[in-house]
Amino acid sequence: MSKLRLEMLKQRLITAAILAPLALLGVFGLPFSGFVYLMDAVILVAAWEWANLSGYQSTKERWAYVVVAAVLVALAHYYLPSISSNIVLQFAVLFWCFALYAVIRYPAISGWGSRFARALIGFVVLLPCWFAFVSMKAVDGGDLLILLLFLLVWGADVGAYFTGKRFGRTKLAPDVSPGKTREGLYGGLFACLLIAVSYALILGYELSQLILLAVLAFITGLISVLGDLFESMLKRHRGIKDSSQLLPGHGGVLDRIDSLTAAAPLFVLGMQFMVLA
Repeated sequence: MSKLRLEMLKQRLITAAILAPLALLGVFGLPFSGFVYLMDAVILVAAWEWANLSGYQSTKERWAYVVVAAVLVALAHYYLPSISSNIVLQFAVLFWCFALYAVIRYPAISGWGSRFARALIGFVVLLPCWFAFVSMKAVDGGDLLILLLFLLVWGADVGAYFTGKRFGRTKLAPDVSPGKTREGLYGGLFACLLIAVSYALILGYELSQLILLAVLAFITGLISVLGDLFESMLKRHRGIKDSSQLLPGHGGVLDRIDSLTAAAPLFVLGMQFMVLA
């Protein structure tokens, strides 16, 4: 590994070592209202970055996008008791089916190519993520659900990174993200399965529950990769490497939560299905 790569990896590890405890502190240390405001802040910072991803480069345009996002979040606050989060989450899952098609077909299709279309997509990506995390925090044991989601997404990412570096041969989506390999994907999914089984055993799940959780973990790992690939596709279309330079070694907030924006809605719906099953 080159000196530059080692320095980049060191920077990523230092930033991750700071961000992970802060994220867990926000989950376990904040009351519901404080957590919701934290999610507001994360979504609005991500909206600032998404404005640039959409092609709105001037400060005024980007602030205007953030203001619209803030209004939508405020409306979500006000109408939260009367809004069915499941409808929002189900719509998000349908959108990610389109996202999968877009990634597979890139660069052949360009229906999302206009600035306005990409701006709308930003709201479809970010707001359901807000609903997913808020709905998890609101239920008994929600903190552990959020922790499990974090572990699955982090596991998929870290497992893919190290497996890909060691065994990666076959490109996963060369037109979108040339660095990702199928071998890395398999390593990340295997990490998700290990995390799910460990979580189920620690909490004393029955065998049927363990199997359902393993299936959900596998699917969550898959869709988390899709979230990463979809943002990579938009960045490639936009001609930028990172959503911003806010986080040393990691780019911007969007570069850290892109996997979560895709995984969170499906994960919440999957956990609800497990409870009902």
